[in-house]
Amino acid sequence: MSNANLQERKNAATPRGVGVMCDFYAARAEGAELWDVEGRRFIDFAAGIAVLNTGHRHPKLVAAIEAQLKAFTHTAYQIVPYESYVALAEKINARAPIAGAAKTAFFTTGAEAVENAVKIARAATGRTGLIAFAGGFHGRTMMGMALTGKVAPYKVGFGPFPGEVYHAPFPNAAHGVTVDAALAALHTLFKADIDPARVAAIILEPVQGEGGFNVAPPEFMTALREICDQHGILLIADEVQTGFARTGSLFAMDQYPVKADLITMAKSLAGGMPLSGVVGRKDVMDAPAPGGLGGTYAGNPLAVASALAVLEVIDEEKLCERARALGDKLISFLNARRDAVPQIADVRGLGSMVAVEFNDAAGQPDANFAKKVQQHALNNGLLLLTCGTYGNVIRFLYPLTIADALFDEALAKLDAALKQ
Repeated sequence: MSNANLQERKNAATPRGVGVMCDFYAARAEGAELWDVEGRRFIDFAAGIAVLNTGHRHPKLVAAIEAQLKAFTHTAYQIVPYESYVALAEKINARAPIAGAAKTAFFTTGAEAVENAVKIARAATGRTGLIAFAGGFHGRTMMGMALTGKVAPYKVGFGPFPGEVYHAPFPNAAHGVTVDAALAALHTLFKADIDPARVAAIILEPVQGEGGFNVAPPEFMTALREICDQHGILLIADEVQTGFARTGSLFAMDQYPVKADLITMAKSLAGGMPLSGVVGRKDVMDAPAPGGLGGTYAGNPLAVASALAVLEVIDEEKLCERARALGDKLISFLNARRDAVPQIADVRGLGSMVAVEFNDAAGQPDANFAKKVQQHALNNGLLLLTCGTYGNVIRFLYPLTIADALFDEALAKLDAALKQ
């Protein structure tokens, strides 16, 4: 079996709309490494797009899934429930940065979590309006695309989208958008487009993922909380990518002085198994009527078993602390290369959600340079992902369980790619 043969078969059998970055095919993976069908080795700094904070095939996760596999694989929680779903909800409720008593419902994908958060917010408030932010990413479903603040490639050719969704600027120091400017634009939105009394929720990522790893300043989050409280609006933190130790705390919202009303989660929640969820204030979560939430595969028992193991691994291996240490090391590494690599315009991040942004000599976004760095690294066995509104940002999503020696090897490959 060769990569070329598989590529031929893929092109013949699957649509071009499913964009695929690599032209090689995975055969096996372990920890922070994977091997293709031809035996080539890669250090994985993509982690399935932030899904593998606990690494590929962590022994504790494998054991949990195997044990559940021997019991049962599916009953549909809404038909015959199981204790593990309840136990996971209890653990999330106890640890999520939500004011007061919390409740959790589980689904399958991140987009599903966002869709259900919107449903819950509308049921709880009796309102329909939604505000999201430029550069935000909230999924590829119709509502997910409507909320997403980036047109290409996510929205092209798919409209019209659900109505009553409005976008405001997100603070971005690298692009000259201050917190004051972002808040002023939000107030203008209330004057020009929608009465705040009709807004059900404001949704944002504490650290924008696809948008370029832009970190929401604490003062911005505090101001949003005040605006929501003033107008009876719910604040939704989309933590699909930021959750489960990636930013140096279990949830990124743990690092802010205010709390959200609802938090969406997915990706590293179950360490590679398809599971998502919404946790929120008890009174808000109870707003939908019985039968209004759920899904055939929602809260799949294999995925739930894996998620319970993920929480244990995060605690036992101190992955929040590990995320902060690795992130600090990477940020120092990147900043030390500014003189040798003048294209580096900004280095930013929270914990191990780190990114580097590239501009050309004229100070304009340099997507071409980002692509060259990515390709050079890939040719030398290091998987990297780009992101950002202009495609000029490289983000780093290594497993938090990565060994120090392997992390150093990856930085050496990154160094060579930056100085190509």
